Amino acid sequence: MPRSSSGFILAGLSIVSLACSTSTAAETSREASTNVVIDAGHGGYDRGGIPGQRIAEKTMTLDVAQRLKGLLSAKGYRVVMTRDSDVFVPLPTRVAIANSYRDAIFVCIHFNSAKRVGADGIETYFYSRDSLPLASAVHYFVAGGAPTPNRGVRRRGFYVLRKTKIPAVLVECGFLTNPGEGEYAQTASYRQKLAEEIAAGIRGRSSVASRLTSTRVATAETIPYQPYIDQTKVHNSSSSRSRKKSSKSKSSKKKKSSKSIDSEASATSKKREG
Repeated sequence: MPRSSSGFILAGLSIVSLACSTSTAAETSREASTNVVIDAGHGGYDRGGIPGQRIAEKTMTLDVAQRLKGLLSAKGYRVVMTRDSDVFVPLPTRVAIANSYRDAIFVCIHFNSAKRVGADGIETYFYSRDSLPLASAVHYFVAGGAPTPNRGVRRRGFYVLRKTKIPAVLVECGFLTNPGEGEYAQTASYRQKLAEEIAAGIRGRSSVASRLTSTRVATAETIPYQPYIDQTKVHNSSSSRSRKKSSKSKSSKKKKSSKSIDSEASATSKKREG
């Protein structure tokens, strides 16, 4: 009898072990099935920020993006970078890269700036409704893990958000023009922390509570749905003037340089002052 019992126990342990390994493999497979397109804002001649800004935004965004790539790759994600060095990539090209991948998400990394040095905090932007769970999760972790104010989630039609056909978010990781946040951003440990929090948001996006619930507190199973400010009409004032445009102005508009279209600033991504 003892020998027989031990046989059953060993068999049971084998089944449990197999089940656990199968579960782990399934979890890894789920993570590996997702493509993440990481977009480090600016680059090349596009330094980012405002005129006279001491800290180059393009350098900070690339560093955080590369750290995020390492974290996600280690979890089995397939990561695609729109740029992996100090080069300028036009906005349409960034969007085209994102849209060329199915079952993917797009995460655009930026830092903020403003003429008012007191402006500070973390913001996360999205445009399509399908992107709100991703925005909620990423913002929950990044804003929660940063020692700076929470400026909230905002809906706005930035080019890279409006033109992507997959869930897409743009994270503003603090103001480089703010003395305190600028100092944080220049430390490797803080940039690593930002990357870790963004990665946590990406992994947790499927756990965001339904927008129909009123929970604002995270549980072991859910991440709270984040309310947002709709700013999609911020730059739409030009529509009223279009009716009176002369044929000459229309013609000149058509001849506008493609460089202005490719510019981060001309694509309504100018930095906001708090």
